Amino acid sequence: MHIAAKPDNEASRLAALYELLILDTPPEERFDKIAQFAASEFDMPIVLITLLDVERQWFKARVGTKVCETGRDISFCSHAILSDDIMMVDDALQDPRFADNPLVTGAPHIRFYAGAPLALPSGLRLGTLCLIDRRPRTLDALDLGILGTLRDLAVMELARTEEKHDA
Repeated sequence: MHIAAKPDNEASRLAALYELLILDTPPEERFDKIAQFAASEFDMPIVLITLLDVERQWFKARVGTKVCETGRDISFCSHAILSDDIMMVDDALQDPRFADNPLVTGAPHIRFYAGAPLALPSGLRLGTLCLIDRRPRTLDALDLGILGTLRDLAVMELARTEEKHDA
């Protein structure tokens, strides 16, 4: 299993995340609706809005799982936040970074992953909107555009959270 490197701006990224005062908060309809729409639109069994803390990824919104966090060391999202681009893994069993990952070899048996980084206007990537399936698949250009739009909506909601705390 390949553990993702920490972003070069990790200290600034974490400071921005903590300033939002969003970690470990109750579910919120505004984030849940984005995840629910994505699950329906893409026919995905699992959709998450994740935020990456020091040692864990925490789920602000989740569809298809009762788990509310996983270790950052095994998270696909830790890889996805290293770029502004959507990271897509068509078949995790065929990807050397993830083939022996416990989230692939055991529950929830991830085979497909697409993660759209949630970047604040400052460029700091705090987490992802991610789609997960238990079977291999891919997204076409139209699907990637829709995922990008849903990611933008999630980022707008994060910015609203930031504005509330700045007021």
